[in-house]
Amino acid sequence: MLDKEKIPKHIAIVMDGNGRWANNKGLPRLAGHNAGMVAMKEIVKHSSILGVKHLTVYAFSTENWKRSVDEVNGIFKLLVLYVEKELKELNKNNVRVRILGDYSKLPKEAVKSLEKALKKTDKNTGLQFNIALNYGSRDEMIQAIRLIGEDIRQGLVKPENITEESFSKYLFTGEKFADVPDPDLVIRTSGEKRLSNYLLWQSAYSEFVFMETLWPDFTPTEYEKAIEEYQNRNRRFGGRSIT
Repeated sequence: MLDKEKIPKHIAIVMDGNGRWANNKGLPRLAGHNAGMVAMKEIVKHSSILGVKHLTVYAFSTENWKRSVDEVNGIFKLLVLYVEKELKELNKNNVRVRILGDYSKLPKEAVKSLEKALKKTDKNTGLQFNIALNYGSRDEMIQAIRLIGEDIRQGLVKPENITEESFSKYLFTGEKFADVPDPDLVIRTSGEKRLSNYLLWQSAYSEFVFMETLWPDFTPTEYEKAIEEYQNRNRRFGGRSIT
């Protein structure tokens, strides 16, 4: 049973295993991505029900461009289909959509759909659903350094005044962009145990839960198991336990 008083404010997910799910069933990889979109829809809905404030999903990394052209194009077509199909319900459920990453490099149709979702849900006050697209944490930090450098050049910032807090503001999750707190819980499906260039700065003190379930099979029940494991841990943030 979940403790409703200890629901993580921010949950970040690496949605891994679409390709293996499809391969196990003798289906094309895009069938796995399509099933993954269905799973994502249910997790977004369940996050709202549980009272999660921020949900961030790793949808497309800066490294994913190395995949085949057909797979990449197919992923973006599914993204457009998801936005067009679910936008009305997202807005109805007071979900606010935000993008982490430089989505301007995506196909025009995808960019158009995303900007429509951003505009339509901008005033919503419920769950903030952050989609990491063309996102890589190292790239994010390099861009943050460039932005800080430009502010220093213009005399807006003094190097000696840069702190962890002020640096964070320049990240895609910072108040200059999506204004997202650091994740309390990071979940990765499919049995892999690595971050894959995802929220490296932000997850310094996050709790990690790695699950064997392939993403298309990740149900709200599995989601609650991960949250329950998080609730049974003692978070110390680098300090000593007081229990």
